[in-house]
Amino acid sequence: MSETADVVVIGGGGLGSATAWHLARRGVDVVLLERFAFGHKNGASHDTSRILRRSYHTPGYANLAREAYDDWATLEGESGERLVTRTGGLDFFPPGAAIPADDYLASMDTSGVPYDRLTDREVAARWPAITLPDGTLSIFQKDTSIVPAGRSTATMQALARRRGARLYDESPVTGIRGGTVTTPDRTISARRVVITADAWTNDLLAHFGARLPLTVLREQVTYFAPERPAGFGPDRLPVWIWMDDPSFYGFPTYEGPLVKAAQDCGGAVTTAETRSFDTDPEGLKRLGNFVGGLLPGIGPPQHTVTCLYTLTPDRDFVIDAVPGHPEVYVGLGAAHAFKFAPTFGRVLADLATTGGTSSEVAPFAMDRPALVDPDFRPTWLV
Repeated sequence: MSETADVVVIGGGGLGSATAWHLARRGVDVVLLERFAFGHKNGASHDTSRILRRSYHTPGYANLAREAYDDWATLEGESGERLVTRTGGLDFFPPGAAIPADDYLASMDTSGVPYDRLTDREVAARWPAITLPDGTLSIFQKDTSIVPAGRSTATMQALARRRGARLYDESPVTGIRGGTVTTPDRTISARRVVITADAWTNDLLAHFGARLPLTVLREQVTYFAPERPAGFGPDRLPVWIWMDDPSFYGFPTYEGPLVKAAQDCGGAVTTAETRSFDTDPEGLKRLGNFVGGLLPGIGPPQHTVTCLYTLTPDRDFVIDAVPGHPEVYVGLGAAHAFKFAPTFGRVLADLATTGGTSSEVAPFAMDRPALVDPDFRPTWLV
């Protein structure tokens, strides 16, 4: 079967679905291709909660996060769904933290993000569920929120369909030549191609003789069952991030009585094809020991969900045209992009239609040192 389109988007997770939605709402003829069934659990856009926050280590990210809140509001307005649940957020910096608190404070000051500096005693008085080591500096930002990953992705797909986009799942790409994309069932000729394939990105870039220095980790998040869930509700516990090595993060109860927590970048190196879906017992033990101290009463683990982290060496995004192929764009989230999903979609739609965007994406170029210097030392803690 042969088709034509203005733009083909490859990869139907959060970023690709957002791109298809933004293109379709502009009247662009767009096709979205997903190699698995929509809603699958092989990548990084499934399950429930993700963090939406304004606290970031650089003004560039803090400014982009401000745009993300506006883009989530646009998505809520068009869909009629409530997707953003504000809880407030705490970033914990213990004495000697591996992640510098000064970077966050300076970034938020520069970007005009309001926040409160709190001592461990002030945190304990305000949120009794939390127990911190002496001397921990906490930064509280009132706008930190939760967004639902699987539901938001499905919502953007539904909106794209409503606007006339053609969405095909179980359609792995077997070839790309210029703007012509082939799958086992069809050939699509388009003016532009957008690759939002996360752990499968290099498989697609190979069609252009290109490759990014990506590392894929098999990560896991675990849900705990507190004896008194009300004590861990959004009104009693904010979203939190432990800013040290190892780094952990977690949520209050959300869409049920369980509390979710995980280690950031704590999983084993893998590939999209060979990854395991089994629980790593050592990782679970490490997480349980940590959250049991931070959140006494969190209860035993109930179940664990796996996902993939696809990391660039500097943990920064990729938003750029493939060198030598101006008709092909890549969007890669470096394992912290779901909070920016509607913004990614808007920016990639800008690039695919006009070649430019009002958002600052120059730091995410494919020719930056972290992606072309073989001696660049990976830095994933942010």
